[in-house]
Amino acid sequence: MSPNIVSKEQARALNFEQIWREDLDDIFESVATYYDRANMFATFGQWSRWRNGFLSLVDPRPDERVLDVCAGTNAIGIGLLEREPSLEVHAIDRSEAMQRVGRERAQARGFEIVNQIGDVHHLPFPDNHFDIVTLQWASRHLRVLDVFCEIQRVLKPGGRFCHCDMLRPANRCVSRLYYAYLWLLLSVVALVYRSGPTALNSRAYFIKIIDMFYSSQELAALLEELGFSQVSFENILGGTVAFHRAFKPPGR
Repeated sequence: MSPNIVSKEQARALNFEQIWREDLDDIFESVATYYDRANMFATFGQWSRWRNGFLSLVDPRPDERVLDVCAGTNAIGIGLLEREPSLEVHAIDRSEAMQRVGRERAQARGFEIVNQIGDVHHLPFPDNHFDIVTLQWASRHLRVLDVFCEIQRVLKPGGRFCHCDMLRPANRCVSRLYYAYLWLLLSVVALVYRSGPTALNSRAYFIKIIDMFYSSQELAALLEELGFSQVSFENILGGTVAFHRAFKPPGR
């Protein structure tokens, strides 16, 4: 592993480990009931288009076994089952509140998703078990080296890992405008949806966590260093968001 990645991960852990351990559950519990609506509001309606684009990237095939990591409200699992009902979909998330909403949404649509509450840094699944693993809108809150290694472990040889998240723009001018927009946006969302003080006080964290994260090119390089192959990515909105896809090589 390159020294730059190791030092970045050490810096991220030093700055955020306490928040990840003590505060993150409360933050997501406070927004769980309106999380999807707030994302639609925040992206001016683009959230659904991005979700559909991500589902096309996953490209599910009949009877595949899928794991959605940090599944939240099961938006991806539901979307995959709408496209291919024969899938066996598993979901894992640390937030009981988010998964409660996700279970209700799946049941209302008549879909079965096998949900687990747990630490995604230690996936409770056997080696070489899943055809697809997805992870979206969460990596910046995680120790990504641990999670990505676990994802590679549970993927079958030749299986694919599809990833989406908010990233650090490579262009500093773009990033300054982006962070200013995020600060204003988080304030407005808190007002519109009457968030509690936990969500409102987390604005600085949500901006700093992105600023200390990876650009799309850096994340692709990290995946390659971890042994994934055929790594590709697509930038959205100047690299503020990106889709990545990578494969577990045969024989690993």
